[in-house]
Amino acid sequence: MILAHATLVAPQGLIPGGWIGFSSEGLITSLGVGTPPIDPVTIDLRGAFLSPGFVDLHIHGALQRDTMEASEEAFSIIANYHATGGTTSLLLTTITAPMKDIHRVLETARHFPNTHAGARVLGIHVEGPYFSPDKPGAHELELIHPPTDPDEVAGLLAYADVIRQLTIAPELDGALSLIERARERGILVSGGHSNCWAGDAEAARAHGMTQVTHTYNCMSSARRLGVFREAGLLEYALSEPDLACELIADGRHVSPTLMRALYQAKGPDKIQLITDATGGAGLAAGMRYSLGKIHCIVSEGVGMLEDGSAIAGSTCRMIDGVRQLVEVVGIPLQEAVQMATYNPACALGLETEIGVLQTGARADFVIFNDRFEVAQTWVGGQIVFGE
Repeated sequence: MILAHATLVAPQGLIPGGWIGFSSEGLITSLGVGTPPIDPVTIDLRGAFLSPGFVDLHIHGALQRDTMEASEEAFSIIANYHATGGTTSLLLTTITAPMKDIHRVLETARHFPNTHAGARVLGIHVEGPYFSPDKPGAHELELIHPPTDPDEVAGLLAYADVIRQLTIAPELDGALSLIERARERGILVSGGHSNCWAGDAEAARAHGMTQVTHTYNCMSSARRLGVFREAGLLEYALSEPDLACELIADGRHVSPTLMRALYQAKGPDKIQLITDATGGAGLAAGMRYSLGKIHCIVSEGVGMLEDGSAIAGSTCRMIDGVRQLVEVVGIPLQEAVQMATYNPACALGLETEIGVLQTGARADFVIFNDRFEVAQTWVGGQIVFGE
């Protein structure tokens, strides 16, 4: 099959008149500009944007369904919904919960068949319980604790085959050991929900931390240490060229000015667009959902704790974040798409397989117009959203 007459979105820029061919096995076989080869099945995209499918490292849920349900049905509904926003690969994300409940999620993921018509579930992002009690966010404070129980840590790492990312506060007792052991098992380690100083972050980086979770949110910033002002996790992340930064670009979690500051500090190569979407995604304002035992409501374009005291995840899709970055922050389209595709794929070590338009990569595409409306989402050469 060939998708023809598209505007290809590539890191080097926008390429009008592009075409891309792929096989029945769901891999890209050819691509070019101009007149495509003759093929019995050619779809004319009439100039629409065609980019690699979006890769979301941080999704909790959608449509009142949550990763913590640990069911194939919930996983499929979440993945199907986010395909409507152009996501073709994702990490389902836990919340702070009893470890037995996290194990149930991991066990479900280990046997999840990925036969649904939606985004591909690559594995699990374990977010919690290894947080600072000073930065809990919308997580149950009484369940937060350091990784000091060797049996608990061993039990978690036994699922290294399905844990693709781990968020941890670097300053906790036992954190450096866990970071090192996780990296040895191929797990992407991200600093987050942390009240650490820059020295703690530097130690964590030396042990294998390569990025930070939802930049600006639930992380320490510059403050006084004695009589001197010292950097927190935020400033450390901004100052280290090799440290990647997740970004929720829903226009609520982080203001446009702060997003521009992050872009100026990190450039297009070290920002990973995420949704951090919860069960509130896809719901109308005023509708309720839960994060574990925490009751939440959709309000002011975001998920909120029911009492309105704090944000409780986003309600956006990846295409919504791309739109914000382009229309509000002023980032070039090809760079915004890179943040939603190639950068997260690189973090997972999958940059030759997903998040890229090149021969041999998976035929995962999102096709959208200049109003950032998704027309089609393709996963493995099959349409999973649109017609």
